[in-house]
Amino acid sequence: MASVLSHPAVPLALTAAFGARAIPPRLAAVGVLCSALPDVDAIGFWAGVPYGSLLGHRGLTHSLLFAVVAAALASGLHRLLRASPVAVFLFVFVSTASHGVIDAMTTGGLGVAFFSPFANARYFLPWRPIAVSPIGVTSFFSEWGRRVLVSELRYLWLPAAIVGAVGFLTRRSFGRETSSH
Repeated sequence: MASVLSHPAVPLALTAAFGARAIPPRLAAVGVLCSALPDVDAIGFWAGVPYGSLLGHRGLTHSLLFAVVAAALASGLHRLLRASPVAVFLFVFVSTASHGVIDAMTTGGLGVAFFSPFANARYFLPWRPIAVSPIGVTSFFSEWGRRVLVSELRYLWLPAAIVGAVGFLTRRSFGRETSSH
């Protein structure tokens, strides 16, 4: 898995790219939370859930169906999030689904069950440049943890910053507002 520190790169980049009018702060916060939500399955490590099972790590909570359910539930809160139901659904879906895509770009684990619960096959992307993160806080403060952070900076945060900056500069150059009223 990528570290919990880097999964928010996608919703933060989208927020910077589209601006606060399209993605209000409350919605941005929900996107950040949902980008990390699939790792709730890590509780299974301590509960004895086998890694490769439906409820194991990178199983059901990393699936596209889970992202759809999270997005549908969040879209019901669209008024509270100050955005249209469609905007909430799309943003939360992408934020949540990005978690599995990022994990499928890592160098370790069993892959991601994108199509769970319909199929428990695990997949990686053909390009896997992100060093898999250690599980547990202690291991993260090691050479391994440093390598993870360097790979995440290079392959997640740098591209996310570019997407955010290009979107911001595009909105600015076309005279669109960059903040909400």
